[in-house]
Formats: sequence, structure tokens, C-alpha cells
Amino acid sequence: MRLGRQSDNVEDRRGMGPGPMRGGMRMMPVGGLGLGGLLLLLALGYVMTGSPLGLLGGDTEPYDTVGVSPGSSQPTDPQGQFASRVLADTEDTWTQLFAQSNRVYEKPTLVLFDDAVNSACGTNSSAVGPFYCPGDSKVYIDLSFYRELDRRFGAPGDFAQAYVIAHEVGHHVQNQLGVFDQVRRSAGDANALSVRQELQADCLAGVWGHYAAARGALDPGDVEEGINAAAAIGDDRIQRQTQGRVTPETWTHGSSEQRVRWFRTGMDSGKIQSCDTFAGGR
Repeated sequence: MRLGRQSDNVEDRRGMGPGPMRGGMRMMPVGGLGLGGLLLLLALGYVMTGSPLGLLGGDTEPYDTVGVSPGSSQPTDPQGQFASRVLADTEDTWTQLFAQSNRVYEKPTLVLFDDAVNSACGTNSSAVGPFYCPGDSKVYIDLSFYRELDRRFGAPGDFAQAYVIAHEVGHHVQNQLGVFDQVRRSAGDANALSVRQELQADCLAGVWGHYAAARGALDPGDVEEGINAAAAIGDDRIQRQTQGRVTPETWTHGSSEQRVRWFRTGMDSGKIQSCDTFAGGR
């Protein structure tokens, strides 16, 4: 990928530890790789936040911490700077798209952490995976997850990594558009609604990818990396790998086919309106 500026909305908390929990409402973090808290299965009934690293036996070796300045607001290591540039690119896309509808896009903050982190959604360990907290409008990621994405899920590449952040930013877009409130008020099946919400975030990540491609930010093969990542983290594939069988009634993110289809929908159309995963079939 060929990205430009870094975002000003990054908190680098790596090396700081979670620290004391401060006041604020606690909510369930949303997303993981998913593309996010993706491995929501087995013992606890496959709930909204899973444990991809613990479930799959992940280690705690840092992925790439060369040049990290603990506590700095701007990352100085290559992995952190890449994440900051991806966030900046999403900012440019969503600011433009919101403006077309006479709306103001309120930019989220990206929090880089290791081991554990405090948020308005509570204290979460790296095992949760990347997540979005609607209580403070922040995206949280331990960059060691990228190693899991490569080694455990078989989805390497910089665009696969960017897709993770774009998916979580997609949850922020949903929050601003009122999707979270609508889902919260709905009396429908929680798992089914979660699947639709996650698939919509995949589609919105694709919308960002559409404009990133139009700006010339993508290299040959990048789109395929994103598609591979979406397929690798489908609920059905993860369930086959971890429990040897597929149980659709416990899905929260959607199958590999669904995730790829909705990501492609966003990539092809570049339109928010094309991402209505709540209407009709999936």
C-alpha cells in the first residue's frame, strides 16, 4: 500500500499497562477481526468478545516493537506508523462521504496497546483481539494480532492488516449513523443481529477500500489480500478449525462466503447505501 500522512488521532499506550480504571460506562466492545474478537466460541457459548490468541494457543512475543516510544502520542515504529496512516486514510474517506450527505464525520481515536487496556467498555486483554468501543468512540488494537492474522489465519499482507482497522472504523461509522442504537433497541435474535452488524462493518471497510484504490493507494494483489483475510476469519472456518464442526446458530460475524461477499460489495460500489445488511437475506 502507498499511504500518505499519519493521523493526529492516535494514542500509543504500548509499554504503559492498562493502569487504573477510570469512570465511565462499560459496554461490550464490538468487532475483532474482526476482523475482530473473532473467535467467539466454545466454552462461553461463542459470545460477543472471544479469545483468538488464547483459544488458538497464541504466544505473547511482540510482533514488531523496534523504535516504540512508550506513552508517546505518535508511534515511531513502522507497524505503528502504518496503522496511523491507515487511520488517516479512513478519515479522509469518511469525512468526504459524510460531507456529501451534509453530515460531519467525528473522527475516532486509534489506541495502540499491548497485553491489556482500559476503555469505556472495561478492561480487555489482547486475547479479545482488535475492537471498537462505542462508549468512547475509540478503536483498540494490539499490533501483535497481525502476527496471528498471518500465522494462525493464513492472511498476510499490509492490506489485510489495513482491513482490520477499516473494519473497526466501520463500527465507528455505524455508531455515528445510529446503527448501534437501532440494534440495541431491536427485539430480534442477538446472534443474527450481531452477524448483520459485523457484515455491514465488512462492507463499510470495502467502501473505504474502494476510495483507497481510486486514490492509487493500493498495489497489485492488495484487494486479494483483503478478500483472503475476510475469508480466513469467517465463523464457519474458525469453528471447523477449533471445534471440528460448524454451528451457524452461534455465529456472530458471518461465514467466510458472507464476509467476502459484503466486503466485495463495498469495494465494488463505494456506497454506504449498498451496505444494508439488515434488509432481506444475507
